[in-house]
Order: sequence, then C-alpha cells, then structure tokens
Amino acid sequence: MSHVKSIGILTSGGDAPGMNAAIRAVTRAGIYAGLKVFGIYRGYRGLIYDEIEEFSTQNVSNIIQRGGTILKTARCKEFQTPEGRQCAYDVLRRHGIDALVVIGGDGSLTGARIFANEFQLPIVGLPGTIDNDLYGTDTTIGYDTALNTIMECVDKIRDTATSHERLFFIEVMGRDAGFLALNGAIASGAEAAIIPEISTQVDQLAELIKHGFRKSKNSSIVLVAESPITGGAMGLAQRVEEEYPGYDVRVSILGHLQRGGSPTAHDRILASRMGSAAIDAILDDQRNVMIGIKNDEIVYVPFTKAIKNDKPINQELMSTLRRLSI
Repeated sequence: MSHVKSIGILTSGGDAPGMNAAIRAVTRAGIYAGLKVFGIYRGYRGLIYDEIEEFSTQNVSNIIQRGGTILKTARCKEFQTPEGRQCAYDVLRRHGIDALVVIGGDGSLTGARIFANEFQLPIVGLPGTIDNDLYGTDTTIGYDTALNTIMECVDKIRDTATSHERLFFIEVMGRDAGFLALNGAIASGAEAAIIPEISTQVDQLAELIKHGFRKSKNSSIVLVAESPITGGAMGLAQRVEEEYPGYDVRVSILGHLQRGGSPTAHDRILASRMGSAAIDAILDDQRNVMIGIKNDEIVYVPFTKAIKNDKPINQELMSTLRRLSI
C-alpha cells in the first residue's frame, strides 16, 4: 500500500483544452481516496516560488467546460538547473507533498522524469498536449478539441478558396508531428497534408504538383504542419510563387486559435478517466509513468518510452487522404 498522503498537481508547457477537466478529476479522485490535494500554480515555476494552495472539491467546481488551465502555466529555466530542482523539492517537503501529478507534453514529462529520479519522488504524468505526439497513448488531452477547431476553420476558409479559385496553404500546430495536419485534412476534405514525417523522405510539394492534384478542381486546400522540416505554409507558398507561378496562392496560419475553446466531450471524458487513473497509479505505488489510453483501455507508460520514442504516423491515413482527394 502506498505511503502517499498528499499530492500536488501542476500544468506545464503549452495549454490544452481538457487540462481543467484533468485537474478536476485528479483533485476529486484524490480527495475521494483520502488524500490531501494541492494545486501548484504556473507549473514548475510555482514549485520554486511556492505558489501552492490546498484544494477542496469547491476549487474545481464549474471548470470542466473551460479551456486553458486554472493553474496557469509558465516556462521555467530555473527548473532546468540542479539548484532550481533542489529548491522546488524543498518547497514540496515544507508543504508535506509526497507525490506529484504533472499535466503537459514531452518537455513537461522530461522535467518530471529528471525530478523524480533525483529525489525518488513518485510522479505520474498526464499527456496534455494538442500535438498528440506522445508515444504509448492513442490520443492526448486537447487533441480532439484542436482537431475540431481546425476543421471548423478550414470549412470557413474553403468558402473563400472556392469563390476565388485559389490554392490555400493552412498552417496548423504540431511542431515535429503531423497528426493535426493529417487528420485535420481528412476531416475537412482538404486535398493534401504536408507533414514532417514524410518530408524527410520526399519533396511533398513537388509530388503534389507532379501528380496534378488540381486537375479536377478549381481550388485546393493543403494543410501544413508547422515545422522547419516542412518549411511551413509561408515557405511553401514562396516556393510555389517561384517554381509554379501559375497558381494563385494564399496562406492562413491558424496559430493559437487551435489551443483555445471549450473542450469536446471526448476530451472531457478522456481527461476525467486519466485524472482518476493517476490517483490509482499513485496509490498502487507507480512512479515515473504517464497515463495513456490504448484501445480504449487505461495503460501505464514509462516516462522514458513516452518521451524518447517517436509516435508513428498511421500510413493507412495517408493512403486514405490520397484516395479521397482526387
């Protein structure tokens, strides 16, 4: 049986819709299990500067529908140093916090892994990122909401693209992962997706032009993952103007629109299940694990696998997009 009596929750890195639902679930499942629960504000920075408050069930009332994170989030260079992490640990000990639940992406979980190893502290991670790029889980908190936002935006842009017979490059988030671009393209009926996973193998723009992807259409929409590997929407548009001047090109960068908004039912349920599972993991003496979901079942994924392993793109989805874009 676990000796943990008190836990802390923090959100770190980029915000994602559903983080509040996860905070709510961890808090209430923790209190239900007889634990003290502390909210840590502004991520790892709040650990160092002692921005910590004990939570009751009332602290997380009426937040499941809200985007962003009530705990706020911040970058923290101090936490990247041994001195900063020692300071953070000392603050935890003063509050009597025995374990942590960290909600965030690969950078946040990397920090959690280092912190846990240095101080033998039980830490459980929840995958909170719209990029869906963490290995070992079918989906991440916030991904479904971001995907729906992209779909709605592309639906609106298509009206203009069709009216003016233009080629639109629409840039979406994802950093070095193409999940938003690929699935966003399928969901919105776009003609193509340019993603970093494929850009390392072929010149996707040249392939699109070569195969005449606009032969049967007077307008086209291509989703592009933001990445130095793809060149981004602006880089691709510039290439088209220089190499294929016959196209009337426009660019739309969706940016932080994708991170905001009320989470979908899928993200609320996912965050609630994962948050509750985080408490189960702590009570089961699990540490250095991320809560994931595989085939609709909760799984524990070691931090080392979740962070270091690349999550593969489903090639069947690429094939589906190509077939349906004719």
